[in-house]
Amino acid sequence: MPALLAAQEVSKIYQMGSNSVTALDNVSLEIGEGEFVAIQGTSGSGKSTLLNMLGGLDHPTKGEVYFASRPLGPFTKKEMARYRRFSVGMIFQNFNLIPTMTARENVSLALAFGGLRGQQRRARSRELLARVGLGDRLEHKPSELSGGEQQRVAIARALANNPKVLLADEPTGNLDSIRAHELLALLREMVNQDSLTILMVTHDHELANSFADRIVFMKDGRVV
Repeated sequence: MPALLAAQEVSKIYQMGSNSVTALDNVSLEIGEGEFVAIQGTSGSGKSTLLNMLGGLDHPTKGEVYFASRPLGPFTKKEMARYRRFSVGMIFQNFNLIPTMTARENVSLALAFGGLRGQQRRARSRELLARVGLGDRLEHKPSELSGGEQQRVAIARALANNPKVLLADEPTGNLDSIRAHELLALLREMVNQDSLTILMVTHDHELANSFADRIVFMKDGRVV
């Protein structure tokens, strides 16, 4: 079965004045549909850079990223925007919610970008927030929610347009260990029930061991 998401000999080199910095060095990785993969490695090992390449937020200097066997390299701007909107969802350590909007409005905004109309948006945002255990917190703003609850809103928003893949960059970095466990149990449940594919960068080896199907280790821009 072909991989749902793959990096093939991907390198990323940044020019810093007259110096060039290699963030990724010839990385190849395949992630199957319905797989939960954790990426670990020291700071600066290229984990987040790889996630950004797979999410279409950045382009490789060389090599190619594939989604459902299609290379992303030839995508037009419009196709790339569509890929980021509908194929992959992303969550980050610092939730990135809009502080003036309620939980429901934060999720609704992603649905609006996906083309869903008013009534459908309301119903779908309610359904998504109920799915992440926040059915009773719809009208709360981020400042009225705990860190764990804010991250759940971010997950609901990331899943708004039914992506096949969820890319998570240190999603538990701002959470205590109990909330972190609850969050990953929720993600694991989505993998098991919905065949969601998850690629998660985490520094927490115990969490990765408990919830991921496999762990990929990176060092100095390479998979080791």
